[in-house]
Amino acid sequence: MKINDFILKEIKALTLNSSVKSAQQVCKDLPITHIPVVEDGKLIGCLPESDIQTIENKNRTLNEYTYMFDHFYTNEKATLLDLIALFADNDSNLIPVLDKNLNYVGYYELSDILDAFANSPFIHNESQTLIIDKPKSDYSMSQITQIVETNNGKLLGAYISSENIDNIEVTLRIVSEEINEIIQTFRRYDYNVITQHEDDFYLEELKDRAAYLRKYLDM
Repeated sequence: MKINDFILKEIKALTLNSSVKSAQQVCKDLPITHIPVVEDGKLIGCLPESDIQTIENKNRTLNEYTYMFDHFYTNEKATLLDLIALFADNDSNLIPVLDKNLNYVGYYELSDILDAFANSPFIHNESQTLIIDKPKSDYSMSQITQIVETNNGKLLGAYISSENIDNIEVTLRIVSEEINEIIQTFRRYDYNVITQHEDDFYLEELKDRAAYLRKYLDM
């Protein structure tokens, strides 16, 4: 299924001449954070549900409250990750969609996009999650890919899951029968491996025992 197949039109966009009462009724009937407001086929903005409920005069029109509008949208070429970022950045569960001529064509709902992401090979395929971090100055996505592939692993996907002034954290989804070899190679290249794996615990325990034995024999 293509991402455009998730564009919905069930919720009718309001216009500047719509009443506050009609907007409040839409929010009462539907669990949405924003209502698209459209005029002559063009998106004017998105009226937040939280602001709609504060308006006391229900007979006024939305034209008087354009200062409350949020301004965000996507286009028909957006990717799954683009949409997830938009939902998060705008704290919304509805994203308006515009065509190449900037005409309003519908909207995406957060639940549909999250379902699509959960069913993608990145999440759904049998694989392992590895989280690593390293100073920004030394970070290299090409090196990360090379480490995985030279150890006979397959990198399904990667994304930057956290960063600060000094370090960057990368989450990887990897298909491998020898995840420990990949972990140890990352460490040799000075990556900090954040996730914990049973094979890794076993190897570290063997190292600890070997070190203890050497210390005992040297006594």
